[in-house]
Amino acid sequence: MSIAQNLLEIKSSLPDNVTLVAVSKTKPVADLMEAYNAGQRIFGENKIQEMTEKWQQMPKDIEWHMIGHVQSNKVKYMVPYVKLIHGVDSLKLLKEINRQAVRWRKNIHCLLQIHIAEEETKFGLDEKELEELLNSDEFKNFQNIIIVGLMGMATFTDNQDQIKREFEHLKTIFDKYQQPTTNNRQLTTLSMGMSGDYQLAIDCGSTMVRIGSSIFGNR
Repeated sequence: MSIAQNLLEIKSSLPDNVTLVAVSKTKPVADLMEAYNAGQRIFGENKIQEMTEKWQQMPKDIEWHMIGHVQSNKVKYMVPYVKLIHGVDSLKLLKEINRQAVRWRKNIHCLLQIHIAEEETKFGLDEKELEELLNSDEFKNFQNIIIVGLMGMATFTDNQDQIKREFEHLKTIFDKYQQPTTNNRQLTTLSMGMSGDYQLAIDCGSTMVRIGSSIFGNR
């Protein structure tokens, strides 16, 4: 099937409250434009340089999401246009995002990445680190960042019970920290689920899924 057909089939299976991020990393602009012409407006990239090049070439009504691990020294390149930064996993990174956002006089929406997988290779905060970050004076003083939710990636395994446990654990953390709502903390988005497990993630409460290969084909 074509990219447009894949996209429409996936969209038709998603509940109204679930946002689809088309993961377009490594794919040429022509592929993204096929998805764009089929109605997709949210694209996720994992390298800031590649995302910036695509932003420069493509229509300006696109929402660009940074879904990869972010290096602090690269933040400045995406602040002018990025809509949502998914993988925020440290106070240091938040500090730099806020600094650049102040410079550009805009607010930046972020998701805090929570480590739920049993693999050591995945980035993210544990629950204790999350609590310390949200309760820190430094975080409360950030004026140009809004934490709009949490994200996490399950272990890469065929064990569906394990994946479900990890997703449910993240949903429990999300529910715990939804309140109170403050100027820089408004948790409405729970981003979990990719091509191989997004249906299970939605069953566990996900409101945003990141799908690449099921739309664009394998890399």
